[in-house]
Amino acid sequence: MLLDLLDQRLAGRHFSFEVLPPLKGAGTESLFRTIAILKELDPLYINITTHHSEFVYREVEGGLLERQRIRRRPGTIAIAAAIQQRFDIPVIPHVICSGTTIENIEYELLDLQFLGVSNLLLLRGDKAQDDKMFTPTPGGHSHTTDLIRQVMRFNEGYFADGSQMKHPGKPFSFGVACYPEKHEEAPNLEQDMHYLKMKQDLGAQYAVTQLFYDNEKYYQFVAKARDMGITIPIIPGIKPFAKLSQITTVPKTFHCDIPQDLALEALKCKDDQSARELGIEWATAQCRDLYAHGVKNIHFYTVSAVESVKEVVNRLM
Repeated sequence: MLLDLLDQRLAGRHFSFEVLPPLKGAGTESLFRTIAILKELDPLYINITTHHSEFVYREVEGGLLERQRIRRRPGTIAIAAAIQQRFDIPVIPHVICSGTTIENIEYELLDLQFLGVSNLLLLRGDKAQDDKMFTPTPGGHSHTTDLIRQVMRFNEGYFADGSQMKHPGKPFSFGVACYPEKHEEAPNLEQDMHYLKMKQDLGAQYAVTQLFYDNEKYYQFVAKARDMGITIPIIPGIKPFAKLSQITTVPKTFHCDIPQDLALEALKCKDDQSARELGIEWATAQCRDLYAHGVKNIHFYTVSAVESVKEVVNRLM
């Protein structure tokens, strides 16, 4: 389990990284080049995201539009196995509710068990792009807490239909996501943290935060969590800006605020190179401040920022 990995290397500071499976048909070479770069940084583990199917509209005879479901990024389980085998790095794939059924999740768990992957990150997943609110797939879960219950029941040796396994495998350990600035759909931070407490009580062993740029919000979140009886490790998630466009798109996409000091510096950026340098400097300062506050484990979101993340880590090592 992840906590065992932390215990084995408790004396040092550790990094982990999240990567995105390649688009359908794009091949794996680009991803493997990314993993080779990240391997040099001695990661504690690699997170592999997964994405639900999306609807696309295709024109059919008569000018009508037909809605079809396609999956743009297949292969999370296969990618996890390939990384673990090819690079000998522990992997933690995402398992999500969105776009799948309880039965399919069960087969995912069986496949992961056969492959010797025993650490997971359990998430609800994003709503479909065209949906106004999250809508579960028929026969699927509505909430992460439902997914946790399924995994815990699986760990106990029971399938979702209640039948008992003849040969239960190694149980899974798992973490969940958390949001220092609250999930976009939560009515307030207190209610959002109530759900985090529920996930802990159901069996989650750690939480990884959504990315943030204001460390004070992370510290306040952790303090509030401890007051509420949330005792699991809360691992901070960091993503340096790597392009000028990300200064506006990242906060909008991930629903996080930009501190005023950073906003003022961002206004001075005239091109991607200056934005990248700002992103590296700010993320490095964030990490050093986290270290000063006793944080040992930092998680990096690497999508569109691999080289920036590498530079930040090299400055910290």
